[in-house]
Amino acid sequence: MAGFVPDGPQGFPRRRVARRQPFATLSAVRRFFLTVFLLVSLSALGAGAWALWWLHQPLELPAPTVDLAVEPGTTPRGVAQAVADAGVKVQPELLYAWFRFSGQDRQIRAGSYELERGVTPRTLLNILVRGEEATRSIVLVEGWNFRQVRVALARAELLRPDSVSLTDEALMARLGRPGVHPEGRFFPDTYTYSKGSSDIALLQRALRAMDRKLEAAWAARAADLPLKTADEVLILASIVEKETGRASDRAEVSAVFANRLRIGMPLQTDPTVIYGMGTAFDGNLRRKDLQTDTPWNTYTRRGLPPTPIAMPGKASLLAAVQPSASKSLYFVSRGDGSSHFSLTLDEHNRAVNKYQRGQ
Repeated sequence: MAGFVPDGPQGFPRRRVARRQPFATLSAVRRFFLTVFLLVSLSALGAGAWALWWLHQPLELPAPTVDLAVEPGTTPRGVAQAVADAGVKVQPELLYAWFRFSGQDRQIRAGSYELERGVTPRTLLNILVRGEEATRSIVLVEGWNFRQVRVALARAELLRPDSVSLTDEALMARLGRPGVHPEGRFFPDTYTYSKGSSDIALLQRALRAMDRKLEAAWAARAADLPLKTADEVLILASIVEKETGRASDRAEVSAVFANRLRIGMPLQTDPTVIYGMGTAFDGNLRRKDLQTDTPWNTYTRRGLPPTPIAMPGKASLLAAVQPSASKSLYFVSRGDGSSHFSLTLDEHNRAVNKYQRGQ
C-alpha cells in the first residue's frame, strides 16, 4: 500500500513522512529574495535613469551669466559648494557626487569661469576639467605709442587696472626693466586674458613677445647694417612703421633711412617730430615745429632719436634689419598710400611738386 511500511512497531503499519514542507519553505525564501532583488534592481535602474536625465538638464542660474571663481587648491567638494554659492540652484552634495562618480574630480582646474544659461552638470564638469576660463581680448595696434596703449588697457573690459596709478617709470620697474623707456617695448598683437587678471601681467607678456621678436630680427640682420645694437633696430623699426603707408614699400623706406645714417645725413622724418611734441601736437605740423628742437626732432639732430616712437610690428622689424638694396635718399607720399623714391634732391623736389603741391 503506497505510503505505508508493513513492518512497523507492534505490527502497525508505518506511515512514510511527507517532505513537502521544507521544499515549500525554500521556494518562499527564493521568491522573497527574488522580489527584493527585483525591487533593488528597479530602484537602481530608476535612480540611474534619473541621474542620466539630471546630468543633461540645464542648471537654474540667477542671471544670464554667472561668474565662478575656483581658487587654486580648492577641493572638488569646495568647487561644488562654490557653484552653489555663486547662485546656481543645485545641491552641492549631488554635484560633488557627480564629480566623484565621473572620475574627473581631481582634474578640475582653478580659474575664472563664466557660466551661461543652458549649462548642465555634464557640460559644467567639462568646462572645469578643460579649464575653459572666461576670457576677453585686447588688440595692441602696430604704430601705437605707449600713451595709446595705456588708454586701451584702462578701457579693456574686466581687466584689472593695476597699472593706472603707476608712472611709466614705476611701471617699467614693476616689469623688471627699471630705467628703460617704455616706448616701443611691447609687441603689437591680440592678447587674450582671463576676467579679472592684471593689466601688468598682460604687459609682461607683450614685453617678452617683443624681446623674442627683436632678438630674432637682430640675428637676421644684414652684414652692412649701419646699426650697432638691437635697441637701434627697435628705434629704426618704429620709424619705418610710422612712415610706411603700403607694405610693399617698407623695405625701401628702411633703405632710405639706412642710407642717410651711413652718410651722416639727418633723417628728417616728420613722425619723430610729432612724437617729440607729445600732447601739444594738434594734427597740423608747421614749419616752426620742424625748427623747434627736441630730442626726437630729426630735422635739428642727426642720427636716431633716443627712443622708439611707436610699437613696430614684425614686418617693420624685419625691414629695419634687411633694407632693400635701393640707393634712394628721399621719398614722398603719392597720396594713395604708396611712396615715390628719389636718388637726388632735385628729383625729390619734382616729386613733391607733383604729389604734394599738385603742380
